[in-house]
Formats: sequence, C-alpha cells, structure tokens
Amino acid sequence: MQKINLSEMITESRNSNSEHIDNCSTLEILKIINNEDKQVALAVEKELYNIAQAVDAISQAFLKQGRLIYLGAGTSGRLGILDASECPPTYGSPPQQVIGLIAGGTPAIFKAVENAEDNPNQAINDLANIDFDTNDILVGIAASGRTPYVIGGMQYAKSLGATVISLCCNPKAPMIKLADIAITPIVGAEVITGSSRMKAGTAQKLVLNMLTTASMIKIGKVYGNLMVDVEATNAKLIERQISIVMQATDCSREKAIATLNKCNKHCKTAILMILADIDELQAKEILLQNNDSIRKAINNHPA
Repeated sequence: MQKINLSEMITESRNSNSEHIDNCSTLEILKIINNEDKQVALAVEKELYNIAQAVDAISQAFLKQGRLIYLGAGTSGRLGILDASECPPTYGSPPQQVIGLIAGGTPAIFKAVENAEDNPNQAINDLANIDFDTNDILVGIAASGRTPYVIGGMQYAKSLGATVISLCCNPKAPMIKLADIAITPIVGAEVITGSSRMKAGTAQKLVLNMLTTASMIKIGKVYGNLMVDVEATNAKLIERQISIVMQATDCSREKAIATLNKCNKHCKTAILMILADIDELQAKEILLQNNDSIRKAINNHPA
C-alpha cells in the first residue's frame, strides 16, 4: 500500500485552538467549534472568482443540454448527492441534470464502504454507466484533494475533453493540477484532527450551494429571488407556488390559484399570464422564445 504523507495536508494538521477540548465544559467546546466555523465563509469568499468561472461553465453547459456531475467519496460524495437531489424539487430541473456519484455506490450514502475511495477504476465505470461525455461538467469533491476514486474520474473526464472542476481544501492537492477550474477554500486544521466532515465539509456545502443556485439563476429558474420553477409535489409546495405567484405579480390569492389552475400549475406560465395579461398558450410561446426566462420574456415582450 502506498504511504500517504498526512503532514502535507492542512486538513490533517492539528489545531492548536482545540488541543485541550476534551478538558472543556460543554459551552467551551461549542465556542471553540463555533469560532472555527466562523472562518469557513471567509475562506470561501477568497474563492469567489474561481466559483464564478465554474458557474459560468455550468450554466452554459445546462443551456446546451449538458449535465453537472458531482464525484466524491464519504462526506464529500454525500454532499454532492445532497445538492443534486435538492435541485429537482427546488428548480423543477430534470433529475438527470445534476447527478451525484459516490465511491461505493448507494450503500456508501448511509455507511462507510471500506476501500471504495481507493479505486480509481470504479469512478471510470460509474461515469461510463451514466454515459458521461464532453458536454457534461465534472466536479471532483475531496477535502484532501488526493482521493484516488475522484482523481480517476477527473482523469477520465479530461480524456473525453469535458470541463473538469476540483473542489478541495488543501493548496497542494493533486486534484488541482487536473482541474480546468480549481476551487480551493483553505479552512485550516479541523477542531478534531482530520475530521474533514466539519469545516472542510461546511466549505464544500457552501460552494455546492453556490454552484447550483447561481447556475439555476443564470438559466432563468429564478425571477427576482423567487424559485419560479418549484414543483408542487406536496401541500407545503402548493402553498409556496401560490405565494410565489402572488409575490411576483402582486395579485390576490384567488387570482393566483385560478391562474395556476388554468396552466396546469406551471408557476412561470401563471406569472407571465398575469404580468402580461395574456392567455396560457401565449405565455408558453413567449417563454419558449426566451429560453424559459420570465425576465427575458418581460423585457422582450412588455405588456
């Protein structure tokens, strides 16, 4: 087995601020954790330029029917799956538009699968099984930046000519050299040495939120700050749809419900119907002409 030099990884270093955490009161423990967590958003802030590059690439891929694929092991893989799974109910996006893959497959979502992260060939198989191609974008996620499973997938994606993005928390990570765009929030040593599910995991979650949220905004899934493509799949989301139409158009609850009923509860169509005072067919046609963006539709077809 190849020796791994942990001393080269910031995520594996010892945090002097928490060296005596086992001798602290409950409140003192929580203050130490909280103070360390405060550093995470600042670390992500330093990567905004690289995150913006990634968002522009992802949103362009979406407009060309490409997909965003997250690839990770352990906590990193689970965070990718979490972000991917929340896109369809939030933005009405197709389930296959954002996909999370994890070393060890479905069982690894719930419990650790031994040695799965050390198999680079499995990542190649996993990507091939979803027909990954040059139109797609791969985001390799690993706090250490050296996970073989992730590196294997990144190398495969590059061999196909696809855009490859790295998300890790070590500045000298091998993943960075493989990436077209490298996002590297340096959060420092963890409160519990090597427990990268903590600050590193939080940084990864913040970045993944940005990647999908900003990309969905850029392809017209948001009007103002309203999630206008939300799918009404439960009672809460039905109410949210009604509220969104009311807020976007300043109409009454009754009109919002009536209009949603006229267009098979398609939030964007209902909003444009009210704002432009047009019928369902006209609204759908105008949205089609404007890449399904309410903002563009209103700008190009003012009432």
